[in-house]
Amino acid sequence: MTSGFDIFAGADVLITGGLGFIGSALARRLVELRARVTLVDSLIPEYGGNLFNIDDIRDRVIVDLTDVRDTAAISSLIGKRQFLFNLAGQTSHLDSMTDPVTDLNINAAAQLHILEACRRHNRDLKIVFASTRQVYGRPEYLPVDEKHPIAPVDVNGINKLAGEWYHLLYNDVYKIRACALRLTNTYGPGMRVKDSRQTFLGIWIRRLIEQKPIRIFGSGEQRRDFNFVTDVVDALLRAAASDAANGQILNLGHREHISLLELAKLLVELNSGGKYELGPFPEGRKAIDIGNYYADFGKINKLLGWLPEVKLEDGLRRTLEYYQRHHEHYWD
Repeated sequence: MTSGFDIFAGADVLITGGLGFIGSALARRLVELRARVTLVDSLIPEYGGNLFNIDDIRDRVIVDLTDVRDTAAISSLIGKRQFLFNLAGQTSHLDSMTDPVTDLNINAAAQLHILEACRRHNRDLKIVFASTRQVYGRPEYLPVDEKHPIAPVDVNGINKLAGEWYHLLYNDVYKIRACALRLTNTYGPGMRVKDSRQTFLGIWIRRLIEQKPIRIFGSGEQRRDFNFVTDVVDALLRAAASDAANGQILNLGHREHISLLELAKLLVELNSGGKYELGPFPEGRKAIDIGNYYADFGKINKLLGWLPEVKLEDGLRRTLEYYQRHHEHYWD
């Protein structure tokens, strides 16, 4: 399938959330594929954008500091782009509950404005939207496939679902080629580690490096699957390159799944030291915790040939090594 990535050579590509964790990793790969890449990011402190994420490719991409809620600015950027990777979003489940209107504006309303700009100015581009496993809520069965009932447990899940379905509607009605990938726990170099707004794994790694105990909420028996960022980038590119993905919702996931307690023990081992502790959920978190979750990703494998390649232990080791070297760029 990677031979199909020749389609990106010389292509004009726009990435929203481009200075964030996944967006910057995607940009790096697209630069290798000789695409012309423009990164859109607001660099609002709470949302994970970081200029150091593109330190090695800064002279090979265009950076536009624009908020996706700025309708006029986004319209001017749609132009004659061939691909739009729509990754910008508010990712904190807790923040979505304390400030639901901001979450609505970013994860739903802004997505509709982007699609309207495409309808008016560029119906020929291909859009890949980054959605989330959070739309499923608490699993009724495992592994979770795309036919699983939808029952979000927080405002973030509801708004991401709306954003996702706007993309599919515009695919079906206006023939703007679009698809949505439901991401699970993505991790790797460049992820937000200053707090838990993007992923709990980030703050775990920070606490390990700072020689503080990892905090596990609840029993630690909750099981999760994880995707290393390079595998997620591969899925995004495959979805963009293939018309088989058009109008589809596709789960990402991993064959390996692990309890949070097992994960903490593995991180301590890979770090050659550290501690973890169990404790009760903070107020507000227990109500939106989804319990066990791991995905059935057979659909994207069948349609696009995607499989996760990076083993959890290898990915965690690479991530720890990165932050041990570069943590000064990612702390407060």
